[in-house]
Amino acid sequence: MMRTLFLQAPSFDGYDGGAGARYQMKREVKSFWYPTWIAQPAAMVEGSKLIDAPAHEQSWEDIAHEFDTRDLVILHTSTPSFNQDIRTARLIKERNPKIIIAFVGAKVMIEDKASLEACEAIDLVCREEYDFTCVELAEGRPFADIDGITWRGLDGEIIRNKDRAQIADMDILPMVSPIYKRDLDTSKYYGGYQRHPYISFYTGRGCKSRCTFCLWPQTISGHRYRHQSAGKVIEEVKYILREMPEINEIFFDDDTLADAHDFVVELSGELRKLGFGTPGFRVTWGCNAKANVPYPVLKAMKEGGCRVLLVGYESGNQQILHNIKKGLRVDVARQFTKDAHALGLTIHGTFILGLPGETLETIEETINYAKEIDPHTIQVSLAAPYPGTFLYKQAIENGWFVKSHDLLTDDGNQIAQLSYPHLSSAVIFDKVEEFYKRFYFRPSKIWEIVREMLTDWQMMKRRLREGVEFFDFLRRRKEAA
Repeated sequence: MMRTLFLQAPSFDGYDGGAGARYQMKREVKSFWYPTWIAQPAAMVEGSKLIDAPAHEQSWEDIAHEFDTRDLVILHTSTPSFNQDIRTARLIKERNPKIIIAFVGAKVMIEDKASLEACEAIDLVCREEYDFTCVELAEGRPFADIDGITWRGLDGEIIRNKDRAQIADMDILPMVSPIYKRDLDTSKYYGGYQRHPYISFYTGRGCKSRCTFCLWPQTISGHRYRHQSAGKVIEEVKYILREMPEINEIFFDDDTLADAHDFVVELSGELRKLGFGTPGFRVTWGCNAKANVPYPVLKAMKEGGCRVLLVGYESGNQQILHNIKKGLRVDVARQFTKDAHALGLTIHGTFILGLPGETLETIEETINYAKEIDPHTIQVSLAAPYPGTFLYKQAIENGWFVKSHDLLTDDGNQIAQLSYPHLSSAVIFDKVEEFYKRFYFRPSKIWEIVREMLTDWQMMKRRLREGVEFFDFLRRRKEAA
């Protein structure tokens, strides 16, 4: 095996690249997701090491020595972080000219040739699902014999090998939690709606929904949901309970775990057998869910120890949901939310402003909708047209991009990238702050948060910290504008 380093490179303060391409900019409160997409192949390459520099506040100087004795670096990149990542690649080559540098991620899958042309330090990029691609690279196989890579030949010619087949049996992938335990500090990972410390991993990949803005199903993971067996998931949960006793919550980060009703009900039952959901059992779990999960499935999840759901509502306007191919009815989402609240499930709701069809009236409708359904916490984002998505293609064809295609400022603040003849990007940008203020600065919501703080000293300290971060977030947005 080549001496292999998997890298999430240093970036702007607060860069959260661990969530794939789901949200790679500064959030309203500082959050970090686990770098599962490179931890997975790291678990398959003997003697490898994983570095997640942003979460651990590591600079280039902190990690530079790591490249002196390595043969291969596999660097996870994205559209927002690419310019910073190629600067890191050049620094690595300057320090160790013999090292092989491979980039992975949806950005380089979609723009493989352009990515290689952008930086002479990149030797190859891995496309499609790249777990076994990384293994074959680490084994030292000739580039010409490895499916799913685009590489630079000796004469400088860019060569594109055939696509790599999608993984069908997810049970063949090893656990990622041992890699977290070996290489990462779990105290560095946290989110505004998760109990701390938490851990996250994927039980499956792919999403049957066709949301026009969502990157990974349209690029790497596909629309066919493939998941591990419940027994395989339980094996990793048992490892976490046994070897990582500091963990208070497990988050299954599949795009929409609860879409597979039979699977999530079976999994919930197996978790219940371990003690989840029973009085006095300390560890809870959560997952992403579409706002259409039937009551019996939600009930089984709750009985199996589920505490929190991350739900993408996106908009309160039905036509916008049609425009983005969400496959969701507003009335169904309302009932789902009532059901979840009745069962005592906590909801973190996510919304997006600036999607196709947005007007001042639909923004008002969405804000009122969010207040009505009242998730515990929310995240409000600007529509982000990533290359490789249908939304990006729409933006190009209709001339919706403001100027450049940059999604962030240099210090990580999200840019309102889409502008319409009837609704400017500046107005959309300002409406995000208004959304947050009108949702959180209500007497009922303020009292809900205060009551939560008064019952838990750790939550008191956490919410006070997040309050400072939230107001700093609003200040930075104004400066970015």
